[in-house]
Amino acid sequence: MMTLRLYYTDSYLRNFDARVVERANDGHRIYLDQTAFYPTSGGQPFDTGTLGGVAVVDVEDEGERVAHLLEGPLAGERVSGSVDWDRRFDHMQQHTGQHLLSAVLHELFGHATMGVHFGRESSTLDLDAPAIDHARLVEAESRANRLVAENHPVEVSFEEAGSAGGLRKASAREGTLRIVTIGDLDRSACGGTHVRATGEIGPIAIRKSERVKQNVRLEFLCGARAVRRARADLDLLTRLAGQFSAAADELPALVEAQRAELREAVATRRELEEHLALLRARDLYAASTPDGSGVRSIVVREEKGPIDRLRPLAQAVAAMPRTLFVGWTADPPALIVAASADSGLDAGRVLKSSLEQVGGRGGGNTRVGQGTAPSASALEEAVAAIASGRA
Repeated sequence: MMTLRLYYTDSYLRNFDARVVERANDGHRIYLDQTAFYPTSGGQPFDTGTLGGVAVVDVEDEGERVAHLLEGPLAGERVSGSVDWDRRFDHMQQHTGQHLLSAVLHELFGHATMGVHFGRESSTLDLDAPAIDHARLVEAESRANRLVAENHPVEVSFEEAGSAGGLRKASAREGTLRIVTIGDLDRSACGGTHVRATGEIGPIAIRKSERVKQNVRLEFLCGARAVRRARADLDLLTRLAGQFSAAADELPALVEAQRAELREAVATRRELEEHLALLRARDLYAASTPDGSGVRSIVVREEKGPIDRLRPLAQAVAAMPRTLFVGWTADPPALIVAASADSGLDAGRVLKSSLEQVGGRGGGNTRVGQGTAPSASALEEAVAAIASGRA
């Protein structure tokens, strides 16, 4: 039996009565003769609410029928339904706002909307454009909000597909189409829920754009969502401004100044680390003794990582004549091996061979290699293998 979809003709209907025509899944899945609950369809999420006092947790479109998934079983042949109005109206604002924004983007720049998704926190639409610059986004946003303020009527009609003209996007459906018309701005075939006039959309904000395959994806917010996000952004800017003891509009310059200072500090620290590594390398080199082949093996252990902290020292040691550097950290168990060009050793091969013996992994080139072991004790075995010449 086909479900009569009450939301098709009245998106503002919050309460309704219906007859149960079928039950499934021990009464947790209900089919009604008519419903005001919108099922997930066309990118718009489903409605929630209650049926006979039982929470509706999902609504599915099954073609001619609408299935209601309930939190618990439902008894009785007649039932009263109540739609969660806050959720419904939020979806109405987002969906009508999307129609208006898509129409504006098509009107101003000729960009067609290829896909739409209405998420819990924000919504997106995909444009058939390889890129769209910031100035155009601002222009589209401004135009859309002017049209909101003009409060154009939003009307629903039912027309035969063969005679329905002026659609922003041609419909592949046959038979009767449900057409949503926004004044003289837009006509689109759509089964979703919409507000009665653009003024009810509230503010429209384009949050960001990104490239997705060959299209541009815009993230946007409408109505109460846009207001909440604007409030959150303002609160964040206010907190940041307070931390800097500055006005919000001074933040970009202050942040850029701090970034410049940070870059300079990082460069200075790197120079100091390299100089300290060179001094330490000289001491380690002087304290070491060449083996029978004239190579000095220098082993350094650090309890705590990261292993990259030993890389400047490894490079400084390997810059000295006939040297092999082995550095490792117990936590996390990691290893770095470096060899001077005149040592006759391949650092990457030495490291890989030693780690493979203990179930570790790593790699590198002839001058330096780096890897990890499954445990500190396993890494200690790998280091011992290198020291004994077994790697």
